[in-house]
Amino acid sequence: MANDDDSVAINARGMKCPWPALRAARAMREAHAILIEADDPIAGAELAALSAQHGWDFAAIGQDRYRLSHRVSGPEAHEI
Repeated sequence: MANDDDSVAINARGMKCPWPALRAARAMREAHAILIEADDPIAGAELAALSAQHGWDFAAIGQDRYRLSHRVSGPEAHEI
């Protein structure tokens, strides 16, 4: 999966939940943002819930494509 920024790309196609969410959680330990492709019908809801639980930003960016990123707030937000 090609990405257009510094996000880590994850291909979770063919994986049944909770595996896409587990892969996302592991990747977010070290990455600022991830782009994940997951075709399980409930993957979007699982990834949105995971993001809400951890305070991450979540966006559906296409069919079976999602972006998760750490929120940046406070003084450090202006340094990016």
